[in-house]
Amino acid sequence: MKYLPGRKELMEPTLEALKFLGGSANTDEIYERIVDRLKLSDTLLEIVNGKTGQSELQYNLAWVRTVLKNQGLIAKVGKGVWVLADDIPLVVQGLNEVEVKENEAKEADEEVQEAENWKKLALEIITEVLSPGAFERLVQRILREKGFSQVEVTSRSGDGGIDGRGIAKINGILSFHIIFQCKRYKGKVGSGEIRDFRGAMIGRTDKGLFITTGSFTRDAILEANRDGAPAIDLIDDEKLVEKLKELNLGIDIELREHITVNRKWFESF
Repeated sequence: MKYLPGRKELMEPTLEALKFLGGSANTDEIYERIVDRLKLSDTLLEIVNGKTGQSELQYNLAWVRTVLKNQGLIAKVGKGVWVLADDIPLVVQGLNEVEVKENEAKEADEEVQEAENWKKLALEIITEVLSPGAFERLVQRILREKGFSQVEVTSRSGDGGIDGRGIAKINGILSFHIIFQCKRYKGKVGSGEIRDFRGAMIGRTDKGLFITTGSFTRDAILEANRDGAPAIDLIDDEKLVEKLKELNLGIDIELREHITVNRKWFESF
C-alpha cells in the first residue's frame, strides 16, 4: 500500500492475521503479519501519532483490537496473547460486516488513550529523569526479576556497546549466557547498531539482548533475526514498559486496573 490504512481498514487484516496465525497470536505477530500482507514501507511505519509518540499504525491497531474485543470477536488471554472467538467463520468477513457504533468507537478511544498515557509517562521518566547508569541498573533489576542469574552491569568505554551480561535458565535445567546492550533514548535503532552489537558479542556468547526506550527500524528487526548470524532478541519501548507492569516495578496497578507510574521508584536508581 502507498498510504497508511485507517482504523476501519485494519479490522479485516487483524482478523485475517489471527486466522492465518492459527487463531491466536501476540501483538508483535499480528503486527508483522499485517505489515507483510499490506506491504507497508518503512516510511509509513515511521509515521508518529502526535498524542503518544508511538507509531500511528501501532496506535490504530491497538484501537482496532479494543473494538474487536468489545464486540466479542477476539479476546485477550494470558500475557498479551489474542485469540479469535469460537464463532468467527472460517472465512473472515469483510470490513463492511464489522459495524462500529459511535459509542463503541468512543469507548475504544478512551481505553486505548488511557493505556498509552501511563506508558508515555513511564518512558518520559526513564528517558528524562534516569541517568544512563540508573537505566542500566533498572534493566539489571528486570532481568533478575525474570529469573536471570549473575546479572552484572559491565559497561566500559571501548567495549563495543556491551553494557552487561547474565545467565538465563530454562526450566531450572538448561542455561545460556547472554550479553545485553541498553540504549536510553527516544530515537530509532537502525540495522547498523545491531550489526555493531553482534560484532562485539561474537566469541563471547551465542545470544544477545538489545534493550531500548526507543524503537527499532524494520531493517534492524530483520538484521537481528538474519539467518546464519547469532540471534539478538529485541526489547523496545512498548515491551519495556509492559515488562515493568508485568513485574510491578514502578508501575502500581489498582484493583480496577487503573495504572499509575511511581516516579519515586525510578528516581531511587
